Amino acid sequence: METKVRKRHRVRNGLIVILTVLFVLYWVAVNLMVSAALVPSFMERLDAFREVTEVSYAQQVHTSDILENRKAVWAETREWLETAETEAWTMTSRDGYRLVAAAFPRPDTHRWAVVLHGYTGWKEEMYPYACQYAAWGYQVLVPDLRCQGESEGDFIGMGWTDRLDVLDWIGKILEQDPQAEIVIHGQSMGGACALMMSGMEALPENVKAVISDCGYTDAYSMFRQDIRDWFNLPAFPLVDSANLALQVRGGYDLKKASALEAVKKSKVPTLLIHGDKDKMIPVDMAYALYEAAAGEKELMIVEGAGHAQARDKDPASFDEKVTEFLARYMP
Repeated sequence: METKVRKRHRVRNGLIVILTVLFVLYWVAVNLMVSAALVPSFMERLDAFREVTEVSYAQQVHTSDILENRKAVWAETREWLETAETEAWTMTSRDGYRLVAAAFPRPDTHRWAVVLHGYTGWKEEMYPYACQYAAWGYQVLVPDLRCQGESEGDFIGMGWTDRLDVLDWIGKILEQDPQAEIVIHGQSMGGACALMMSGMEALPENVKAVISDCGYTDAYSMFRQDIRDWFNLPAFPLVDSANLALQVRGGYDLKKASALEAVKKSKVPTLLIHGDKDKMIPVDMAYALYEAAAGEKELMIVEGAGHAQARDKDPASFDEKVTEFLARYMP
């Protein structure tokens, strides 16, 4: 009898050990996945950054007009940068990270554009937009969002932690120009960040307009999609496990990082732009955001444009739409 009891104890203890080891391995794998998706330095070590870039490039539209327009825009931007006055701005985030931005000041206007890049991006790739806003008579601020470019951080913020950082950048603008009238213009993750900011009670009245180019509805949905596209893994139960790991390590919840919920509370005039061939962030998200937005809103769908290619596809119509929109709210 005693032998059978001991045997059952050994089996039970063995199962506990096996289950504990499996849980630890699963938790380690989940944390590795979070780092591979949200920590650029870790992505580079795993070669995940190259893979993400290749997948993203393959999903783009590669027509001759897009390529030629993009080449022309960058030629104009490089020429502008040769003479543009530039200032390096820095600040410390609320949780202690050093953040960096490039400012393009001019003393003759109180109009400002804050231009936000996308996921795994950096400020320099948004310089064509800075160039255009400067030509329209704006002062421009282009931040490196946390954990990207020159800015510090543990995890990419998916727009959620970034919204507080950008709010503080706006505070720095207002310190030197209390009469500033500001448009927040974001692309992809930067667009989602701009929309998340639009529903914040703390957003200053100086923010007169928001422009979101191919922004997503919420970070949780994007993470589900990326798990499938990049890692060829099922979303369940990995996404919820990853979200728990991110809350423990990164301090934010993917489910709360929702532009869709934010625009329901927004009073800021909002222009949503999206390409109908976007394979990274479905155009359906733009329609959902437009339907949900509470304030004054406009929607521009660019035919034939992939992700973040609306201006490359049709620069004249893009710029005309943006200037008409801004003329109504920032005359």
